[in-house]
Amino acid sequence: MKKVEFSDRTAADIWELYEELKEIVYVVDIDSHELVYMNRLARELYGIKSMEEVKDKKCFEALMGSSMPCTTCNNKKLCPGSFAEEVRYNPVIKKKLAIKDTIIEENGKRYRFELAVDLSACELQSRGYEDNEVMVNEGLRISMAAPTSEESLAVLTEYLGQSLNSERAYIFEENKDGTLDNTYEWCAKGVLPQKENLQSVSIQVVEFWYEKFLKGKNVIIKNVEGIKDSDQAVYEYLKPQNIQSLVVYPLISEKKIIGFYGVDNPPEEFLENIMTLLQILGHFIVALIQRRNYVRRLEELCFMDQLTEIGNRHAMNDYIDRMQEEKPVGILYCDVMGLKKINDTKGHREGDELLMRASQCLKEAFGDYELFRIGGDEFLVLCEEIGEETLQERIQTLKNHMQEKNACMALGCVWHREGRKDMDRLLKEADDRMYEDKRTWYAREAEN
Repeated sequence: MKKVEFSDRTAADIWELYEELKEIVYVVDIDSHELVYMNRLARELYGIKSMEEVKDKKCFEALMGSSMPCTTCNNKKLCPGSFAEEVRYNPVIKKKLAIKDTIIEENGKRYRFELAVDLSACELQSRGYEDNEVMVNEGLRISMAAPTSEESLAVLTEYLGQSLNSERAYIFEENKDGTLDNTYEWCAKGVLPQKENLQSVSIQVVEFWYEKFLKGKNVIIKNVEGIKDSDQAVYEYLKPQNIQSLVVYPLISEKKIIGFYGVDNPPEEFLENIMTLLQILGHFIVALIQRRNYVRRLEELCFMDQLTEIGNRHAMNDYIDRMQEEKPVGILYCDVMGLKKINDTKGHREGDELLMRASQCLKEAFGDYELFRIGGDEFLVLCEEIGEETLQERIQTLKNHMQEKNACMALGCVWHREGRKDMDRLLKEADDRMYEDKRTWYAREAEN
């Protein structure tokens, strides 16, 4: 590839040799995501008359109509001097493309250079959905290429929103308490995300939808104003989100509804076609959710203490590795006093009860920080971004709970402005202070 010399040339001069190329070309500033250049063919396909229309816009906004970076972005995998190659279906311009990506470095900046060849045997209509098989296959391909089930679901949600020209795509899942969480969301450019506002939603809100799901029917709302009187609960949820229409499909596992997924404000003329696509992909989404849940359960077994349901030593090490160096940290070592005696005289069931009471004290005093059981009778609390005075106040609260629940623990505490930088020393210091408190406790017991 010809090396591009930037010097004093303008952006138009730099990339002008690609202007009449018969392949799609675009260039993006990797660090800012700003779109730097699109050649004539690329502009025509995206309906862009000139680069002025997309000046200062992010690539995901201009090219994918998204309000957030693409989940399939491979910027971090690219390197100068070599090309990453793949065949991918673009849901926005409805074309199957052979893509070559690389990095060009000039004057301290890094640019993603992408060249794409159209492999489509024939053009799909610009907003059509007649080729469901192509769309389904591509959705399955890109989601299965993701490294985890969690990422697969995020990728597929994004792909659905883009492919169906909708303003928002989402997945809702049932919780054990009977509420619903919006677990995955993609929003088009300019659309306000709603995920954080749609947690622990009562199923009663969508009770009418569930009635239809149980009868094997789906939900299509062509005009939200039409349900204002007949389904007021749903109307009051949808209207503030600027939703005019939607299509949702149930997620069913072992004949039980576990949630639903769908899209908001798709083109009206394709509402029925969208339902066909959602119906096909529903079984695959359920399989991904089940696989994700299985992995989560394995992670819980690896990182959670099964008795107290707080993190174990593996979880502690993982958390410490991810801590930020410049943040203040409070460390509290705890040792449950009298556990061995109770195990020996009253049995391990009573000993387990003591451990659970001790962990409950910690949860009540430090539940918004990180708790770990790191040994048979030892607990650790790590508090990032806590003030020294606040830490002492929490410790006093812990002591009050310990007295109420008859769960005595020896305590060792340290606080530092930049704890992560010297974590090993701070952990040892907290441990030493805990043993000092432990010796004091035993000396006091001996006197009594």
